[in-house]
Amino acid sequence: MKLVFFCHPSFMRSQSMPRFARMLGERMALKGHEVTYWSPQPRAFGRFQGTRFEKWAGYLDQYVLFPAWVRRQLTQVDPQTLFVFCDQALGPWVPLVANRPHVVHAHDLLALRSALGLIPQNPTGWTGRMYQRYIRQGFQQARHFISVSKRTQDELVRFGRVNPQTSAVVYNGLNHPYQQVPRHVAMQRLQAAGLPAQPDGMLLHVGGDQWYKNTAGVIHLYSAYVEQSDDPLPLWMVSPPPRRADVRAALAEVPANGRVHFFQGLDNEALESAYSVARAFLFPSLAEGFGWPIIEAQACGCPVVTTNDAPMNEIGGPLCHYAPLPAAKQCLKDWARSALPSLMAAIQACDASREQRRAWTDAFRQDAAIDAYLQVYREVLSKAG
Repeated sequence: MKLVFFCHPSFMRSQSMPRFARMLGERMALKGHEVTYWSPQPRAFGRFQGTRFEKWAGYLDQYVLFPAWVRRQLTQVDPQTLFVFCDQALGPWVPLVANRPHVVHAHDLLALRSALGLIPQNPTGWTGRMYQRYIRQGFQQARHFISVSKRTQDELVRFGRVNPQTSAVVYNGLNHPYQQVPRHVAMQRLQAAGLPAQPDGMLLHVGGDQWYKNTAGVIHLYSAYVEQSDDPLPLWMVSPPPRRADVRAALAEVPANGRVHFFQGLDNEALESAYSVARAFLFPSLAEGFGWPIIEAQACGCPVVTTNDAPMNEIGGPLCHYAPLPAAKQCLKDWARSALPSLMAAIQACDASREQRRAWTDAFRQDAAIDAYLQVYREVLSKAG
């Protein structure tokens, strides 16, 4: 099979999508398929990098120079080549190959929903709304989609207004084969990495400073827990240092006997060890495209507290502990009190259920995802043929 992967340009700040594209291409190549990557080169961007024209130079590379290059390349491409868009945000390039075999990988529509005014926590300006409209007008011309969740599959039709001939759901495969590490080994790893591991464990959160990660909510939930505990566990925040005002304000209200630590740059081995010794994993996101850490934690047997909304409850399955989704204008202190029972239940979860949590993650093996992608790719090529 001949595959051309459309990818985000290397000069963009996105990391997860280029990582996904590389993983996809590498695994397909290992299976004997011919793989080529197409992405914009920083011709204009390189000249204006670091100036106020940098963003617009990047747009010139992506939406003027690159399409012209693609049109020239298409005159030399085998008609039975399958064109794979690694992200629906690459929609403006879809019309270039809409009449050829193609598949679009759809991850999440958070930016589009924000642009449509459906997420009050993340208002979008005029230029952002126009940009999302431009992206949608592009991927609307596609006819074959693979979504990472049923939530994304539904939103492609509801908000993306697509009319698909193919619409498959394939859950992401784990990027690393996470598994539970024996406690003494995990402790040694964490201590060797300079992390303050303790025999009693800790509460753990993995996230970022994006609005939907609900970082302030995590801190408020921890404060509610500390108020109810005589000897509270520390909270490890594997996320950037607190920059948002709401996060700093929440930290200022943590009771004196609470301990919150921020860490960055943990490698897979250290993160796997942290999941393995944590008493509970806190992931009460307001929204997600998929929710990788939910699966990573469960693969290591760690009890998970997340929000009772899709796709978190779709990915988390029956063994997660679900907290209510915070309302748009709800006071996070009030929300934390309502979510505290879910956290306490996770902390008290028996070790006997660890094996069941690990078993749930078998559906998210990378090999299973790759095989499912290939099945869709072959079906699309068969239809085109």
